[in-house]
Amino acid sequence: MSNLVNNETVPQTDAPFSLKPLMFETFVCTMALMAFAALAAPIARVIGLEAWQLGTAMTVAGVAWVVMARFWGKLSDRNGRRPVMLFGLAGFVISYALLALFIDFAMQTAMVQGLAFVGIVIGRGIAGVFYAAVPATSAALVADHISPKQRAAAMAGIGASSAAGMVIGPSFVGLIGPYSLSIPLYITAVLPAIALIVIWRVLPKREHHVKPDGNSLKLNDMRLRWPVIVAFVATFSVAVAQITVGFFALDRLLLEPANTARTAGVALAIVGVTLIVAQIILRKLDWQPRRLIKCGGIIAAAGFSCTIFASTPLVLWFSYGVAGFGMGWVFPSVSALAANSVEAHEQGAAAGTISAAQGLGVVVGPIVGTGVYSIDIGLPYGLIAVMLLLAICWRPLK
Repeated sequence: MSNLVNNETVPQTDAPFSLKPLMFETFVCTMALMAFAALAAPIARVIGLEAWQLGTAMTVAGVAWVVMARFWGKLSDRNGRRPVMLFGLAGFVISYALLALFIDFAMQTAMVQGLAFVGIVIGRGIAGVFYAAVPATSAALVADHISPKQRAAAMAGIGASSAAGMVIGPSFVGLIGPYSLSIPLYITAVLPAIALIVIWRVLPKREHHVKPDGNSLKLNDMRLRWPVIVAFVATFSVAVAQITVGFFALDRLLLEPANTARTAGVALAIVGVTLIVAQIILRKLDWQPRRLIKCGGIIAAAGFSCTIFASTPLVLWFSYGVAGFGMGWVFPSVSALAANSVEAHEQGAAAGTISAAQGLGVVVGPIVGTGVYSIDIGLPYGLIAVMLLLAICWRPLK
């Protein structure tokens, strides 16, 4: 039986499957992660950590995500989505809460710098290990319950929730951070715990996925090569754009540090808003994932290309907005394409593979982006524009 026939057969649940719990979970987890990222620099300054130590802690979490994503996805194929998602989310809640407590203790007690560094690295790493289960099992759940024609729209709903978290997380920190660095950490630690309770109560207890047949999905499976490449390039591009925007505002726009922070923050907020808008529009379109990836990739490449010539904040914001809109079509479509490319019993492994590719982009992007930026200010944006165009045009050899 063909992949299409297998994927079209979506079992009926005892109760209608709802995306809302997954959207809420994605929103609060993304908000917690983005809030931590926004707090990282001032926390490091209070504790006395260097920039490279902060970067190491962030990288360790990304590496843990890459290493564990396929493991969690394949485990959910064998043992079920619900137990794996609940276990991973519970682990993330506990590890994030302990990390918040440790950081607060380090700030209040003038902890030895080396001990604080090791503690944050371990805490971020453990949180990354458990968080890797969340996106992988979420995508697999959507594939289990949503027909192939509707998967891109469903993934867009989850993606819009993630984008909302990206916008609200830093904004929340910006409001509370001047008064306390600890309070935002504790509040964002509580939110995933609420999501855990919601998921535990409403996630279907009856599994609707096909058990593996003993043949494990390989990492280099031909069916997933294009989705994996696009997933990596897309996340790599966003990571490069995030890490370089502040430097670009300083060096090309010649802004003062205070105005630089504002300009960079507005640019990233616009990306979050346009991601949401693009994914809302996507849900109303009757386009297949391949078409959405091509159109979104072209739009994003155009936006990044325009950034090269930005000489004012307005042009920078417009360019990032265009790029964000394009990426809003690419991200959910890649997940949907991967799900549509494999058999029903491989959905968890496929979702984990895509999640691992995205995690790798998060890890590699900042390193390459800052390195290329040191050669030429506009080069990172030209690089990611070309990579996006090559990725959406590439086809694996049969």
